[in-house]
Amino acid sequence: MRAVLMAGGSGTRLRPLTCDLPKPMVPILNRPIAEHIINLLKRHEITEVIATLHYLPDVLRDYFQDGSDFGVQMTYAVEEDQPLGTAGCVKNIAELLDETFLVISGDSITDFDLTEAIAFHKRKQSKATLILTRVPNPIEFGVVITDEQGKIKRFLEKPSTSEIFSDTVNTGTYILEPEVLEYLPAHTESDFSKDLFPLLLAKDEPMYGYIAEGYWCDVGHLDAYREAQYDALERKVKLDFAYRENSPGLWIGQNTYIDPSAHIEAPAVIGNNCRIGARVQIEAGTVIGDNVTIGADANLKRPIVWNGAIIGEEAQLSACVISRGTRVDRRAHVLEASVVGSLSTVGEEAQISPGVRVWPSKKIESGAILNINLIWGNTAQRNLFGQRGVQGLANIDISPEFAVKLGAAYGSTLKPGAKVTVSRDQRNVSRMVTRSLIAGLMSVGVDIQNLDATAIPIARTVIPTMGVAGGIHVRVHPDRADYILIEFMDNKGINISKAQEKKIEGAYFKEDMRRALTHEIGDVAYPSQVIDLYCTAFEKLLNVSTLNNSRAKVVIDYVYAVSGAVLPQMLDKFGADAVVLNASLNKNAVTTTDRETLLTQLGHVVEALKANFGVQVSANGEQLILVDESGYPIRGELLTALMVDMILTSNPRGTVVVPVHASSAVEQVARRHDGRVIRTKANATALMEACQKNVNVVLGGSGETGFIFPQLHPGFDSMFCIAKIIEMLTIQERSLATVRAELPRVVHRTHTIRCPWSAKGALMRYLVETHPAQNLELIDGVKIRQPFDDSWLLVLPDASEPLVHLYVNSNEREWVDEMVRDYRSRVQSFIERQQEYHPAEV
Repeated sequence: MRAVLMAGGSGTRLRPLTCDLPKPMVPILNRPIAEHIINLLKRHEITEVIATLHYLPDVLRDYFQDGSDFGVQMTYAVEEDQPLGTAGCVKNIAELLDETFLVISGDSITDFDLTEAIAFHKRKQSKATLILTRVPNPIEFGVVITDEQGKIKRFLEKPSTSEIFSDTVNTGTYILEPEVLEYLPAHTESDFSKDLFPLLLAKDEPMYGYIAEGYWCDVGHLDAYREAQYDALERKVKLDFAYRENSPGLWIGQNTYIDPSAHIEAPAVIGNNCRIGARVQIEAGTVIGDNVTIGADANLKRPIVWNGAIIGEEAQLSACVISRGTRVDRRAHVLEASVVGSLSTVGEEAQISPGVRVWPSKKIESGAILNINLIWGNTAQRNLFGQRGVQGLANIDISPEFAVKLGAAYGSTLKPGAKVTVSRDQRNVSRMVTRSLIAGLMSVGVDIQNLDATAIPIARTVIPTMGVAGGIHVRVHPDRADYILIEFMDNKGINISKAQEKKIEGAYFKEDMRRALTHEIGDVAYPSQVIDLYCTAFEKLLNVSTLNNSRAKVVIDYVYAVSGAVLPQMLDKFGADAVVLNASLNKNAVTTTDRETLLTQLGHVVEALKANFGVQVSANGEQLILVDESGYPIRGELLTALMVDMILTSNPRGTVVVPVHASSAVEQVARRHDGRVIRTKANATALMEACQKNVNVVLGGSGETGFIFPQLHPGFDSMFCIAKIIEMLTIQERSLATVRAELPRVVHRTHTIRCPWSAKGALMRYLVETHPAQNLELIDGVKIRQPFDDSWLLVLPDASEPLVHLYVNSNEREWVDEMVRDYRSRVQSFIERQQEYHPAEV
């Protein structure tokens, strides 16, 4: 007699175990489900097996090959193009089935007496016999009713609660005569339960149900998968173990070492070539695969650990599933009913909360607490906040579910009834994220002032006037079109402090969030006159008569991307001629390449119109690139020096605030005007805070971040910057090209080097220890200064990536070239040495 093994399923409800493994190859007691089925067939003298394959067919075929190692003869039928359904794939091999045959599902564990079922089939002269069993809850299965003789009278596939009329269910195992396949169309998707059996019933073909005694478990979801393991260990089902039973209820494979101080409770299975460390605690119900290493003092409470896993010292595993090749590092906790997919890494002291699923090849950072499924992306971080706000892949890392929880976490750090502003750019994805944040905030009793699509400088200006506890702004990341950036501001409009970020992270990761009662749920208001407030503040800080007399012509390129672009109206009010390009709001983010193309076009338009200058605005109104009257772009360090020169010309002895890596041209310009330079850490919050805390600050920021005018609001504002440039050029009777020509000639170069996170601290210590203290400046990273001039180099670790940045600055090009070569070599050599000493950390 032949058997057809239905092995085509992808096991969607068993994800993430079946992302890279077909469902019949999922292990029970360290053997694939399909192998247990073949052992059952062999016990009942069925040794010819045809496996129908669709999902990842090579995995099963490579394992069983011709079947000779398993005592059977295996052949395979692969559904190449599309799945044909349970009956369609059997119809596809009808020419191989010329006598009574058995069909058995590849995703169930059973010890039914197939011999007796076949004998029943023959006694009844049945054309189709369904092997049935009784279950307590038949909702997930096909329910069947038979008469006293076993003839099937009625069945219903997966009934609702109100439709249940029996506890006798279809197990997916059938004994069939070949002629029943003639009822099925060829090369067409069809199903036994939905198509063939109702047809046989209608045709009054003899069809019987054999109610089997014994164990049956449909391994259709993760809970059932774990239960099948535990039942097998407790011998509730007759399965063949892959290892010798060393003592009652304890099966241990060959070449496995168990430290004498380890404590193991039966029943348990430990595979071949395992290493169990000192004082390891293994509770009854634990299944450990082959080639598994378990570090000292680990505690295993009924986990299922697949082949090749590495469990670190003091790790805690509780009734979870650890898939093939996964590493769980020291003191990590993987809690009840959670699943970690194959080849993933759970970092030191990380925690995976109960029921969480981690898809294959993911990395959970050290110390992270993972409360939601990790499906997309490749990393679960221990921090929400990066260098600037919360950022991640749009609709993947920053999803609606994530945003609801983030909004609730932020709101939980505020008092009930507090108000916050919420604003965004005009992208659809930003609207989606903003609405989710609002839902989270409302759920914890926080009221919303919804500014809707608004340029971020406008939001920062109005926040101090609205009596709110803070604000949130959502936008596409200025530097990555596929990323979302969420920034949190305090009641002054400044990005929140690290301490406040930690509070939000604590609420998020610990899920320490309050729930408002129905009558306490927050409200949403849409304040009016927001733009008027900004325009009034804007106008107060400008010399309007100078602007009215300037008759300046400016070309502004909005790159399809700035919400609430009020500048053209303001400039028109001041008598300036503003030519606007690309002002329509494009739903799709503009790439860096597109921006560069538009910048070139902007230069041509400025020249053709004989405009005073052009400007490309980006980052939802925060950043800009200038183009002088000859079409030459001014950006980066050149733009920083140019703005400092113009602002200090208008405000001698003023103070400017720049990031630590800005070029020394800033100091050289400041000396010309008796100005003062304050350098800060290389992040937006540090620049904002320094501009507010220090007196007489007339400008902050850089060409890279944008520019701050502290008297207006605490953030970056390209719109006000443009108006201010017109005013300053008019008063100083200069052009941008003239200002540019008068700037100091400083050579400023940057080089980026890959550096593992684990090596960053050691690298900084090495640099501090190998240079004289009097030459060092440790604002951010390590800056090594030359004693007698403005030459310096800076090694600055990246806050978000495994990188370090090398900045070298001098009036002498040769010195810069030499230092770049020297320190690039030094840093790379140090990192390589660290990798040799600590290979596991890299």
